Amino acid sequence: MAYLLNHPGEIATLVWQHLQMTLSALAIAILIAVPIALLINHVRWLSVPVMGLLGIFYTIPSLALIIFLVPVFGLNATSVIVAMVIYTQVILVRNLTVGLAGIDGSILEAARGMGMSLWQRWWWVQVPLVLPVFVAGVRIAAIVAIAIATIGAKFNAGGLGTLLFDGIQTNRIDKIWAGAIAVAILAFAFNGLLLWLEQRSRPAHQR
Repeated sequence: MAYLLNHPGEIATLVWQHLQMTLSALAIAILIAVPIALLINHVRWLSVPVMGLLGIFYTIPSLALIIFLVPVFGLNATSVIVAMVIYTQVILVRNLTVGLAGIDGSILEAARGMGMSLWQRWWWVQVPLVLPVFVAGVRIAAIVAIAIATIGAKFNAGGLGTLLFDGIQTNRIDKIWAGAIAVAILAFAFNGLLLWLEQRSRPAHQR
């Protein structure tokens, strides 16, 4: 903790870099995962091949995946962000697909009977019902993204992993501990915030 307290400027810069990578990856991943999940929900036979492909990507070691991406995107944060997007897809798509499949068909029929359009049924009926499950998926994906962003420091992406790798190279135990503690705090903060959002997104009688 001494290193964290004695170098606030450096830590703030690394935290900001880590947040930029994590939030950018999550935003892109969500924009990709939502249409994929909606497609699977409407064309059910796509579930097995799509989830199988995403599962294969998830089994590739993160370090190896980033190395594969470096020739395409360069030795920078972009390669790390793309890897984070690929890794989080299986989590986000699976949770959203499960959430959509769990909606009672009679609820949608009732909404249709009330004259709601497809968009109104999606926004006013499906989104509120699936939101808690989806936020739970985002919470898990965020933790995975934070972990991969830590490895990204090895590829000139910056972030809190810089402390860990610098500490290993220079045999500075204080830097290694500082990096580990800072990453853990960031992960706990994300988990706590998204867990709160997950609980708040549930209907009042389920909280």
